[in-house]
Amino acid sequence: MTLTLPPHLARYVVAQGSITLDGVSLTVADLADDTFAVSLIPTTLELTTLGRAQVGDPVNVEVDVLAKYVERLVAHPAQEARA
Repeated sequence: MTLTLPPHLARYVVAQGSITLDGVSLTVADLADDTFAVSLIPTTLELTTLGRAQVGDPVNVEVDVLAKYVERLVAHPAQEARA
């Protein structure tokens, strides 16, 4: 499954990293400038809404929270050290 990547989330997505689509935790299989792909196994297709997704359907995207933590630590290292 290949999806368009919203620009504000692109910095948090890496190949082989985690991403959640409609509540399903998946691994990023491929990554391009404005798209990413995940591989879906038959069980995931059968037991989740992803198996019924059609081209153009919106999906909820949650990026890996670790990437957000790293971004915050890099942006404000002294502040985090005092906490």
